[in-house]
Amino acid sequence: MNYDVRFRYGDFLTGLSLLACLQLSACDTSLHEIAALGTLERDRIELSADSSEPIRAILVREGQKVAIGESLVLQGTERAEAALARARANEQTAKAALTEAERGPRAQAIEQGRARLQAAKSSQITRLHELERQKSLVTRNFSAQNTVDILQGRFDESVARREEARAALDELLAGTRSEVVDQARSRHAAAVAIITDLMITLQRATIKSPVVGMVEVLPFELGERPRPGATVVVVLADKPIYARIHIPEPMRTRITSGTAAEVRVDSYNRTFQARVRWVATDASFTPFFALSERDRTRLSFLAEVDLLGIEDVDLPVGIPVQVTFPGIGP
Repeated sequence: MNYDVRFRYGDFLTGLSLLACLQLSACDTSLHEIAALGTLERDRIELSADSSEPIRAILVREGQKVAIGESLVLQGTERAEAALARARANEQTAKAALTEAERGPRAQAIEQGRARLQAAKSSQITRLHELERQKSLVTRNFSAQNTVDILQGRFDESVARREEARAALDELLAGTRSEVVDQARSRHAAAVAIITDLMITLQRATIKSPVVGMVEVLPFELGERPRPGATVVVVLADKPIYARIHIPEPMRTRITSGTAAEVRVDSYNRTFQARVRWVATDASFTPFFALSERDRTRLSFLAEVDLLGIEDVDLPVGIPVQVTFPGIGP
């Protein structure tokens, strides 16, 4: 009886030794392969409204696959179209003014200027004859001096009008000033810019998918008015698929962008090859100003790891993953 007890006790010790060996073996494996935990993710693209115009049409449904450039939601365009028509009319006016400024005065305007100068010359000659005649009459006491003064004023006025007509003709002959042409060009450029801006507004009234993916959320109903900047469609991109993980502080110094990794996903009997896209420079929480050696090991750094060669696998997002880094120990 005592023999049996001793035998079982020795067997128990042997079992403990085996268990210890297994634990040591597991610990030895962990020294060469450490894991970071996280979830599978795909990019979520939030498409926002550019204006507060009402939603006129919703062309897709939640869960529907969409292609790049496919129309998803339409907003009203009545106000933008009216503003665009007004802007185009203003642009035509500015263009006509610019053309006139660049061509300079017409031949008819120059002829009119010459005719006005000739009329001013004739008027000056007539006023001069009247003045000289009155002066001769005053000398012979046949007229009063005040009449001469009046005619002198009229003659001086005719001289001024002649100089004015000459200056106007010289301006016509010299052509349009460069400053006037530059101003006309600036007004036309501003009108064109307004048209471009309104055309962009009209284009953005049709919200299109920028990626190949799946419609995840449609937060607004038909006829509602989203505020500018509000998200009206959320598209879940098909690619890239990546793992968002938290890297423990002891591993951070040996993992950088481009580090090779292996991803294991529950319910998939295979290991996916991967590569680290980026690692956050700041820890996931704000630490104290001074951390003890024990507290430092609790820090973790957010990272994203791209999965490679997964074209034949449809992996859902949000499921947990385990990422290891072959050859990198703690």
